[in-house]
Amino acid sequence: MVIIDTNLDFEDYFPSMITRLGAEAFICELCMGFLLLMDVEKGVITFESLKRNSILLGLNDMGDDEFLCMLNEGDLDGDGALSQMEFCILMFRLSPGLMDESRLLMMNLGASLPILS
Repeated sequence: MVIIDTNLDFEDYFPSMITRLGAEAFICELCMGFLLLMDVEKGVITFESLKRNSILLGLNDMGDDEFLCMLNEGDLDGDGALSQMEFCILMFRLSPGLMDESRLLMMNLGASLPILS
């Protein structure tokens, strides 16, 4: 059984990182995070590589169920691992600030795009 502490506050740093670094440098940072967690031989993030390298991120108190949950959340193709693209998509999905900004951008673009028939 996994117990989640609901008293923790989550602070989303991604929007401020994009503002400070710029979009291209931010994506480079995400890619470096992927490289930090990936299995070097397989080129993807596996359960084992995530568990082994999570200590570098200060996640050493996470249980196996939580690691599996993270992998399952981002595993879009069902292979049990995260590719670089799946990892980046997951990071964006986990950032409420980025998701809100994306929705606003899409709504604004949608209003200005011509309707094709």
